Amino acid sequence: MLKKKIRKLKANRFLFEELVKRDFKQKYKRTVLGMGWSILSPLLILLVMRLIFTRFFGRDMPFYTTYLFAGNLMFNFFKESTSGGMTALRGNSAIFTKINVPKYLFLLSKNVSSVFNFLLSMVVFFVFAAIDGVTFKPSCLMIFYPICTLTVFNIGFGMILSAMHVFFQDTKYLYDIFVRLLLYMSAIFYDVSAYPEQVQRLFLLNPVYVNIKYVRVIVINGTVPSLMYHGLLLLYALIALGIGALIYKKQNHRFLYYV
Repeated sequence: MLKKKIRKLKANRFLFEELVKRDFKQKYKRTVLGMGWSILSPLLILLVMRLIFTRFFGRDMPFYTTYLFAGNLMFNFFKESTSGGMTALRGNSAIFTKINVPKYLFLLSKNVSSVFNFLLSMVVFFVFAAIDGVTFKPSCLMIFYPICTLTVFNIGFGMILSAMHVFFQDTKYLYDIFVRLLLYMSAIFYDVSAYPEQVQRLFLLNPVYVNIKYVRVIVINGTVPSLMYHGLLLLYALIALGIGALIYKKQNHRFLYYV
């Protein structure tokens, strides 16, 4: 199955590359800073959040700026990828209703754009972490693991959302509310250690939080999480991708009648 998908992707390589280029052009069209917004936007949000939340949550927390930046960066990566993926099918209906192409290409192109923007912001993150006094250890190289698992999760979750958006246009408005709630449930600006142990375990049911926590642990603490924790990240990613792929396979032809 995977080999078949890869062959299809190679066969439609030109279309995929054009979709990625188009997404970049659309995002930064008529902007002065262009891709600079990928760096400036998280910095402005970080500045505001630091001014507001340091007094209440970060007074006794070491490396609070890095802690805050890591959470905000990973959450925005999730938000941008899934929000873009949600509109991938409806936004490209004029293409796949006329020619027979794999529909997941449109969603993958959105994620490539999001990953590129995220990696640009990640460079700035390490600069700020160094300014914050964080000592980098070899464990920081493991940061690619949560990036990969969250990317896979975003693709799978984006598939689910894009299918729902085809059949139920209210999905977009419901998802905006969901993302706002998830922001407060992902411990972006507060430390979950203040909660009882039973409550802390509940946070592990949040796939976004577990990826955020992984980044914080390896960058700030300089330690690598347990093998079981690695498995948890991989499990969430594979579940989302599996469900998304199954929906695309089952509803492939129905998409044509609803867009």
